[in-house]
Amino acid sequence: MTISRIFVLCAFACLLGRPVDAQTVSDVLTFLVTNQGVQTGSVERDRAAATATSTTISRALLANLATLPVASSSGSFVYRLNPELGAPERITQSFGPFFVERAITAGKGQVSFGLTLQQLHFNSLDGRDLRDGSLMTTANQFTDESEPFDVDRLTLDINASVATLYANVGATDFVEVGFAAPMVSLVMDGSRLNTYRGRQFTQATAHARATGVADIIVRTKITAYREEGAAIAGAVDVRLPTGQSDNLLGTGSTSVKFSAIGSLEHGRLSSHANAGVTVGGLAQELSYAGAMALAATSRVTLIGEVIGRLIDSAGGVTAVSAPHPTLRGVETIRLTPSGSFLNSILVAPGVKWNVTDTWVLAANVSIPLAKDGLTARFVPFVGLDYQIGR
Repeated sequence: MTISRIFVLCAFACLLGRPVDAQTVSDVLTFLVTNQGVQTGSVERDRAAATATSTTISRALLANLATLPVASSSGSFVYRLNPELGAPERITQSFGPFFVERAITAGKGQVSFGLTLQQLHFNSLDGRDLRDGSLMTTANQFTDESEPFDVDRLTLDINASVATLYANVGATDFVEVGFAAPMVSLVMDGSRLNTYRGRQFTQATAHARATGVADIIVRTKITAYREEGAAIAGAVDVRLPTGQSDNLLGTGSTSVKFSAIGSLEHGRLSSHANAGVTVGGLAQELSYAGAMALAATSRVTLIGEVIGRLIDSAGGVTAVSAPHPTLRGVETIRLTPSGSFLNSILVAPGVKWNVTDTWVLAANVSIPLAKDGLTARFVPFVGLDYQIGR
C-alpha cells in the first residue's frame, strides 16, 4: 500500500468520518451513498450510479411509509335498520378484516374511529442485509481474484414508528366516508466503510430523525349491490401530499386509488377480495388483496390476509461490473437500480377481540413474501376501534 494511498484514506477518515447531522433524511441518504473512497477512474459513472441508488432507496422507503396500507374504512360492527323492530340490528358475525376492504358499509349514522400502531425495522434491501455491513456499493476487483481488493460497504439502520388515527361515517346504508391520518417517526443511522487490502477506514457516519404527519387519506366507499350476504362495492381513496417529501414522509403529490371490492358474508365466515389501481403520487400502482375472517366466538374473530402491490417504481438494486478505464485486469463493481417495478406481497394473520361493548382490539403481524425494496422481517400491528351510533 503506497504512502499517498494511506494519506488519502486517512484524510477521508478525518474529514468524512465525523458524525454528520444533515437537515433532512434525504440529505443523509445521499451523503452516505454518494461519498466513496474507491478510485474507479470514472467520476461521472460513479455519480450517476450513486444518485440512482440513493433515489431507489428513497422511493423504496416511501413505498413503505408514504403509501403504507392503512386500516379498513369499515368499522368492526355493521348495522342495518330492522323494520320489524324499528331499531338498528347487527347483520354480520365477524368483525371484518384489517387492511382489506369489505363491500358492505357500517350503516347509516354509524360512526367509528380508532388508532393503530405499527413498528417497522427495515433489515434488507432487495434481499441484501442492511445492518451487518455487507452491502457493497462500489468495488475494484482483479479479474483473476474472487474477492475485491478495494471495496466500499454501507450500513443502514432504518426504523419507523407509525401511528394512524382514522374515522369513518355511514352517510347512508350504502355510502360511507372517512379519513386516515398517519403520524410517522423515522430514524436513520448509517455508516460507510472502505476496505483496501484488508485495512478498514470509516469514510462517513450520519444520523437523521424526522417526525410528522405523512400523507393523509380521504376516502369514500359505495356499495353497488348487496343481497343475501353477497356484496359488491367501489371505493375512491385520495392521498393528499401533507407529508414532508424531503424527509421521506410524503410523496409530494396527490394520488388517487380506485378500488373494486367483493364480499361474501355467511354466518361466522366471511371472505373479501380487492383490486385497485393508483395514479399519481409515488408511481402508478396495481394492488390486489384477499382476506378470510372467522368468528371463532361472539367476541373473537380470526383473520388471515394477503396483500399484493406492483408499483411502477425502482425498488431493487443489483451489482453491475465494468472494466476499469485505467487499471488493466481490474473490474469496477457498482450498485445500481435493478428494474422498473417494485413487487410487494405480505401475509397478515391476526385476531380481533371485542373487549367490551363496541370497543374492538385488533392485532396482527405482517410478513413479507417478496424481497423487493426495503423489507422488515415482520411488522407488528395493534389497533383499537370504537363505534357509536347503534
